[in-house]
Amino acid sequence: MAYTLGVRVLPWLTVLVSVVLCGKMKIVEEPNTFGLNSHLLAQGSRLQARVKPSPVSGPPHLSRLAGKCFNYIESMYKYEFCPFHNVTQHEQSFRWNAYSGILGIWQEWEIQNNTFTAMWMREGDSCGAKNRQTKVLFLCGNSSKLARVSEPQTCLYSLVFETPLVCHAHSMLVYPVLSEKLQKEWDETEQARYEELITEQGYNKMLKDLFEEAGFLKKAQTQKQQDGTDAPKHKTPDQKMEQCTQDLEKQRAEIERLHSLLAQHNISYEAQTGSPSPPLTPQPSVLQVKDQHLRGDTGVL
Repeated sequence: MAYTLGVRVLPWLTVLVSVVLCGKMKIVEEPNTFGLNSHLLAQGSRLQARVKPSPVSGPPHLSRLAGKCFNYIESMYKYEFCPFHNVTQHEQSFRWNAYSGILGIWQEWEIQNNTFTAMWMREGDSCGAKNRQTKVLFLCGNSSKLARVSEPQTCLYSLVFETPLVCHAHSMLVYPVLSEKLQKEWDETEQARYEELITEQGYNKMLKDLFEEAGFLKKAQTQKQQDGTDAPKHKTPDQKMEQCTQDLEKQRAEIERLHSLLAQHNISYEAQTGSPSPPLTPQPSVLQVKDQHLRGDTGVL
């Protein structure tokens, strides 16, 4: 009899305890993302890229790395570097909010002294007021692998990628990779710099335009591109010199037009003379000035 009564009372006690606990239950406002970040899900299915990767560019022999990914595990984090695609980070834990995100998407090369020095992966996941980005350095190694990962600044990551593809002394040079047309433009730019026809700032600007045309650097989004119109094309040093000559001729024609207009109104014009041009309105004489005394004026000019 006691056993039967206990069996009947137990469900009521369970309901009562549930009601009491629900009254003290803490509400969590943040959504549970365990399902999104679970290791049981494919990593690619839960990562959303902000932009598309740039086309493959740079040394042709590095293009064989496209489509491959290289992993590096440090502590509880797994880093995955996919050349010419992106860099991702995955927390290897079963916490409900384990982080998995994109640290950068392939954008452009860093170029210094005629050398490809690093890959830039930008436009990663948001990190406060900015987006995460990663700089990938290439070093010579016996095999292709991701060797080191660090975070020198908040939301700015640094990767070291070792590969035998960069062991040759000329493997990362820029000039040999350019087309014959762009090589000629670079030669003309160097000649103009040697003859001091352009400033150092102008020289760097022309090289930047040249690398953008080659696809090594990502072109800035101009207002015309945003409006759907064509952006201005890259000009060679000869074309820029011709443009300057045309602008000078236009200025000379405008000056001649203004001279003719002054002559029609009988207004003399003397260019670069020491004497000032005659006034257009008559000025009062000295006697008139002397007669215009104010009360209390002594008359001394």
